[in-house]
Amino acid sequence: MESVELKVEMVGIHEKRLRKCLSKLKGIERVEVDANSQKVVVTGYAHRNKILKAVRRAGLKADFWSAQNELLNAYACSASYGSLRFNNHSFF
Repeated sequence: MESVELKVEMVGIHEKRLRKCLSKLKGIERVEVDANSQKVVVTGYAHRNKILKAVRRAGLKADFWSAQNELLNAYACSASYGSLRFNNHSFF
């Protein structure tokens, strides 16, 4: 059994579409969706490229999850644009 992590750009209504398209694939055991970080973990016996292709066919932008996505997500959660301050001086 293999776990495939995907970064999927979605809003609330897309989660239902995502689960529906993945449920049609043979070999899928479990689908976990984290809407805040736009991360989807698919566990099962289906090939990773078939999973990605199915999500893209459903009209969603998707790519394989990478370490760079982890860093970007952590940065986005910790700091927002325009709020950087250093020694009480605003730079933005």
